[in-house]
Amino acid sequence: MNIFESLHPAFEDLVDLNSTLELLKAGFQFTEGPVWHAQENCLYFSDIPADTLYRYSSAKGVEVVYHPSGFSNGLTLDHAGNLIVCEHHTRAITTYKNGQKQILADHYQGKKLNSPNDLVLSKNGVLYFTDPIYGLRAGNGGPAIQELSFQGLFSYRQGWSEPHLERSDLERPNGVALSYDQSTLYAIDTVKQHVRQFTITEKGNVSGGQVIMELWGAGDARPDGLKLDRDGNFFVTGPEGIWVFREDHTLLGKIHFAQKTANLAWGDEDRKTLYITSSQYLFRLRMKTSGWSPLDSYS
Repeated sequence: MNIFESLHPAFEDLVDLNSTLELLKAGFQFTEGPVWHAQENCLYFSDIPADTLYRYSSAKGVEVVYHPSGFSNGLTLDHAGNLIVCEHHTRAITTYKNGQKQILADHYQGKKLNSPNDLVLSKNGVLYFTDPIYGLRAGNGGPAIQELSFQGLFSYRQGWSEPHLERSDLERPNGVALSYDQSTLYAIDTVKQHVRQFTITEKGNVSGGQVIMELWGAGDARPDGLKLDRDGNFFVTGPEGIWVFREDHTLLGKIHFAQKTANLAWGDEDRKTLYITSSQYLFRLRMKTSGWSPLDSYS
């Protein structure tokens, strides 16, 4: 079955149409939050309903890292390579240092966060994260009662007593990503099925927020996660699979999946492999273009 749908000649400059989708592991409940650890040459990812955080490497396959995991979702790395985790059950951003978990942020103005979902750390030490209500549901970390009256986009720095609310006007904030030069933050609003673009100020706050891409398609899947390559092209999960947009936001094509596809991460030594979390599965797919992992962008 051909999974590639080319809508523009430039699609083939980014995507290897001769590449074969490789199934790495099946049997999960719902995979999410992949991040490539360049120092360890492995991928970390979550299975939210299974309350488990996994690691995949070519040498050892899939291994359990933390169970329970706080119903972990989005993952990233700090500048030293420690995991930073969005946890649904604890409604917190946590980090693991020397195997010990520490809470970074779990309240805003005296109220519990909803359920941190996805996050990205800048080279300047600013952590941006989304806080929708998905984890308040039973089976996703809940049931729990929503305390905040909004679903926010936040920023946080190490040592702050609480996160800073950047935006409260996203109906259901979800995936976030930085541009390679770290001047721009992108955030998905899943309910509105679009991607918004924010300019990062010198102080690390965000401004703007215009809609730059919309993803409407067949089926019940909606936009969830996104990554950019080094040239600024977008790979966004949404209806039917992964949507590929050029830097100027032109839709170039799609990579089709039969099941809901939540997120993706660049990996392997050359960063030309997309690791893809797709419902009960973990896949990888070689690309022509290359991206980057968090540790690549901190220098």
